[in-house]
Amino acid sequence: MGESVAEATITNWLKGIGDAIDLDEDVLEIATDKVDSGVPSEVRGVLVEMCFEVDQVAQVGDTLAIIETDASTDNENIEIPSNVDESHAPLESFIPHATEVLSTESPTLSSDDRFYSPLVKNIAKTEGINLEELSQIQGSGKDGRVTKNDILSYLEQRNLSKISKGNPITSKVPKANTESQVPQMVVPNGEDQIIEMSRMGKLVAKHMVDSIQTSAHVQSFVEVDVTKIWNWRKKVKDDYLKREGEPLTFTPIFMEAVAQTLRQFPMMNISVQEDQIIVKKHINLGMAAALADGNLIVPVIKDADQLNLRGLSKRVNDLAKRARNNQLKPDDIQGGTYTVTNVGTFGSIMGTPIINQPQVGILAIGAIRKVPAVIETAEGDFIGIRHRLFLSHSYDHRVVNGALGGQFVQAVKLYLEAWDEQRAV
Repeated sequence: MGESVAEATITNWLKGIGDAIDLDEDVLEIATDKVDSGVPSEVRGVLVEMCFEVDQVAQVGDTLAIIETDASTDNENIEIPSNVDESHAPLESFIPHATEVLSTESPTLSSDDRFYSPLVKNIAKTEGINLEELSQIQGSGKDGRVTKNDILSYLEQRNLSKISKGNPITSKVPKANTESQVPQMVVPNGEDQIIEMSRMGKLVAKHMVDSIQTSAHVQSFVEVDVTKIWNWRKKVKDDYLKREGEPLTFTPIFMEAVAQTLRQFPMMNISVQEDQIIVKKHINLGMAAALADGNLIVPVIKDADQLNLRGLSKRVNDLAKRARNNQLKPDDIQGGTYTVTNVGTFGSIMGTPIINQPQVGILAIGAIRKVPAVIETAEGDFIGIRHRLFLSHSYDHRVVNGALGGQFVQAVKLYLEAWDEQRAV
């Protein structure tokens, strides 16, 4: 479901204990920060154990269900033996990319009264944390479980402590006022309304903060005259709707401009991995979409530079419709190399979007406005009414300098302003 997925929330069990399961039949439904999805069985058999309850969080490597493969698939009079030939369905089976970097082999640790996920035990083994030390870590998960974030925070504090003890200079530094470092507690009064953040809302918030902490965000802005595009779309949209049965919006036009410009500037179609720059072969455009609950999702148009305007329009309408109806598949949100977001939908004339990691750029399209503008002609300049918008380009200044970031968004502007008003679609 994506390289960054490390855990999933169990949202619904579709099968109960003793139910027969066919090959590739969905057993349960899970939700990640990216998409909700059913988990199919890789075997045919009978469900004998559900390892998680609804709303519990499963880490990569956890076993989700145990299926007896030798039992009768007849639903009547099924007996669940105490000793069964078990076929495990671990979470990493459905998150193949994550298992490339997260080992699921359980380290040799004697057990105590607490439950530790394979991911936590693997981190403990790698970092040399014994059971006694592990048992001292305060867990923030369900029933006091130690989560990945808990053990990573503990390791960070432990490493800082070692550095402080080993550096004689630190002893001369005045002790920090720890009280000032603690976020001020907000105390609601009796008239305030308290709304619990949704699961996806919490994850989106975390990803936004992580992106700001990862990339050095810089913005460039240009204003674009889209009068030609406005007039052209007005001329062809009714015939297009009759012929195709769906509207021709501005979004595929902007997507075409960005996709073709990325072909000219391949160093905007990259990702950063430590000290390496990975230049992506395919141009896969993400289109940020707002959901009914206010959260965001970014479905991806694969190989967008290979599609004509009609093909882009079909893909945009299909992904937008399935996003609104919560029908996106895991593959629909994977593999994006650059993202476009239309802030003009909500009336904003410009914005400073946050980069969708691990990409290095995102373009925000502002609202189209009728404004007075200076029009240059061979006979002289004059004032006229034009349709214009702002493009806001956020890019990662670690690897994209101001020249490249500015040239890219300027090239998108020139592509849009040179639109052929006689073009067929």
